[in-house]
Amino acid sequence: ATGKWLKVFKELVAQPDMEWVFIDGSYAKAHQHSAGAASGNDEAIGKSRAGNTSKIHLAVDAHGLPIEFEITGGQINDCTQAPALIAKLPEAEAIVADKGYDSERVRQQVEQQGAKAVIPRKRNSVKGNADLDRGLYRNRHLVENAFAQLKHYRAVSSRFDKLKRNYESVVAMACAFLWLPM
Repeated sequence: ATGKWLKVFKELVAQPDMEWVFIDGSYAKAHQHSAGAASGNDEAIGKSRAGNTSKIHLAVDAHGLPIEFEITGGQINDCTQAPALIAKLPEAEAIVADKGYDSERVRQQVEQQGAKAVIPRKRNSVKGNADLDRGLYRNRHLVENAFAQLKHYRAVSSRFDKLKRNYESVVAMACAFLWLPM
């Protein structure tokens, strides 16, 4: 955490409930003027079907409060960002995700960390979903609800920032607000 808002967010997330961790990704439309930063670095704005977009990869605890996030371009697949997000969650007892995270590499990483992987397999999978904890998977709405709360903030739902670090700060600020008792 390098930015001030990221540090504030990390301070508020000192004691998350890591019994269950839910991960997912959501798009944020990027305004046309947010593209074209002169920095020359990857600013996490990508092309997808919706045009210029960024993607927020979010992990929430058992109470639906954000504990970690990553910002990427909109064209980036969920399962490619899962290893970086899961590596930041070493105390998780169970990691719950949707079919976008269905890969053996992700499942192995979760199990190597000592957590239970609750990820449904894709329709064309040979193994099937007999071992899926459906009761726990039903609670995955917590991460969707967290995205709904984050997107109440206009600067999160529509990206206006040219630089990735600025947009990360906006998302961190919104995540910090969710932790405040109001």
